[in-house]
Amino acid sequence: MEASEQVPLMRLEGLKKSFLNGAVVALRGVDLTIERGKVHGLLGANGAGKSTLIKILSGAFPASGGRIVWKGQPVQWSSPKEANVMGVATIHQHIPLVPTLSVLENVFLGDDGPWRRDTSYRSRYDALCERVGCRIEPDTLVADLSIGQRQMVSIFQALGTGAELIVMDEPTASLASDERELVYATVRRLSRLDNKAILFVSHFLDEVMALTDCLTILRDGQAVLRAQTCDMDESRLAEAIVGRQLVAMERAEVTPHPADAPVVLELRELASPGKLAPISLTLAAGEVVGIAGLLGSGRSELLHAIFGADPQASGEVVVGGRPIARSTGAAVKAGLALVPEDRNRQGLVPLFEVWRNTTLPALENISWRRWLPVRLLEHARGAEAIRRLKIKAPSPDALVTELSGGNAQKVTIAKWLFSNVKVLLLDEPTAGIDIGAKTDILRLVRELSAAGMAVVIVSSEFEELLAVSERILVMRDGRCVAERRLDDTSEHELILLAGGLTPQTAAASTERPWH
Repeated sequence: MEASEQVPLMRLEGLKKSFLNGAVVALRGVDLTIERGKVHGLLGANGAGKSTLIKILSGAFPASGGRIVWKGQPVQWSSPKEANVMGVATIHQHIPLVPTLSVLENVFLGDDGPWRRDTSYRSRYDALCERVGCRIEPDTLVADLSIGQRQMVSIFQALGTGAELIVMDEPTASLASDERELVYATVRRLSRLDNKAILFVSHFLDEVMALTDCLTILRDGQAVLRAQTCDMDESRLAEAIVGRQLVAMERAEVTPHPADAPVVLELRELASPGKLAPISLTLAAGEVVGIAGLLGSGRSELLHAIFGADPQASGEVVVGGRPIARSTGAAVKAGLALVPEDRNRQGLVPLFEVWRNTTLPALENISWRRWLPVRLLEHARGAEAIRRLKIKAPSPDALVTELSGGNAQKVTIAKWLFSNVKVLLLDEPTAGIDIGAKTDILRLVRELSAAGMAVVIVSSEFEELLAVSERILVMRDGRCVAERRLDDTSEHELILLAGGLTPQTAAASTERPWH
C-alpha cells in the first residue's frame, strides 16, 4: 500500500460554525475522520448540526473555526464547485437535478464545452452504469424518472466528476424498499470495489447498522460518540442521539378524552399509490393522536390524504358520520383544518397582514350578507388572534413576514380557530421555532382538545408527541407499523420503531439493562 493510501482521505479538526455574529452556534468543535473504502455513518437529531457540517465539508459554508485536512493537507474551499473539483461530491436529500434535461445531460452537467454532441460521453456513461450495476436509459428526461431513479442519476453524477468522497444526505428517505436496496448495493459496491469513501447521513437506525463500517453521532453541535458500527446496537444509538437514557415522560398534563365522546373522524382504508398503504382510524372528540415517523415515512402524506389534498387517494374519510368528497373545499366545509409543514408556502400569504391571514378561511362569518368582507370585523378578529395565541406582533396590521417563525406559525393555527373546526391536522407545528413558542403551541393543543376538538399531530420530536397525545401511530415506508397507548410506550421505543425495528424487537430492546 502506498503511503498516500495510509493517510485518511479527510479529517475535520475542531470544526466550528456560528451564525448571526456568534448568537447561534451550530458546531462546537467537531472532529471527524473519513477513510477510503469505508462507509461512515453520520447521525443526530434534527438541529444536531449534520446539515451544517455537510455544507462546510462540501464548500457551501465557510467554517468559523477549526480546519479541513484533505489527503494530509489543510484546505479551504470557497465553493461547492471547488470542493467538487478536488474530489468531494455531495448528493443532497432534495435531489438538485434539471428535470427538463436528459439523464446523460444531468450526469455530465458540470462539464464544460459542447459535450452533448460528444459520443465519448455515452461511453463514459456506459462505464458508470457498469460500475454501479444499474442502467437508466441516457436519453430519458429526468422529469419522467421515479424518485429512486433520480437518486441513482445523482450517484452517476457524483461518480462522473471522479469524486473520491461521496456525501449522501438522507439518500433513502423518500425511496420505496426496492429502490433503497439498489442504493444500498451501490454504496457497498463503491466502498468495497472502488475504494470510495462514503459519508452516509441517515435517520434510519437499521440501515445504519447494516450498511456502515463506523459512525459518528452529533448532538447540540458536538460529536458525542465515535464508534465502530459492529460495537453498537440500536438502543445505544438511540440513547446517544437523544442524549439521555430514554424513559417514559411525565404525562400528568395529558387528560384522556371522555369515554362517551362521539367519533368525529373515521378513516376507512385510506390509501395513496406509492405513498400510503391502506390505513383505518377512528378519532373521538377531544382526542389527540400523535403520528411518529421519520422523513419519508408517510406521515405528511397521511394528513394530506385526510384533508383531500391528494387527488390519487382512495378509501373514505368520514367526518361526523358522513363521508366527504375528496377535495380540500369539502374537507374545510366538513370541519377539517390543516396546518401544513411548510407554513411560508402552504400556510400563509406572506404579503398579507396578520388580520388578513387570520380571516381567510371563514370570511363569510365577518362579511355583509356573507358576501362583502367588513374590514372592521376582520381587523378585530386579527386582534383577537393576537390576544388568544399570544402572538408577538405590534398590531394586526403587521405583515406575517415581519414576524418570528414561532409567531408566524401561531398565525397559521389561529386562522382555523374562528370557524367550525372539528378536527385539526398539525404537520410539524413546532419545527424551526424557539422553545417558548413550542410551549405555547403544545399548550394550545391541550386547550383545544379539552374544549372538544380532535387533533392529529405529526412531529419529529417524539417527546412532544408524548407530551400531548393519548395514543401514537408509528409510520414507516407509508405504513402504520405500530400503535401505542400513551402509558405503554416511551421515546426510546418510538425511535426504535420509526428506525426500522419490529414492535417485538423494539420492546425487547427497551427492556435491556443500561450500562
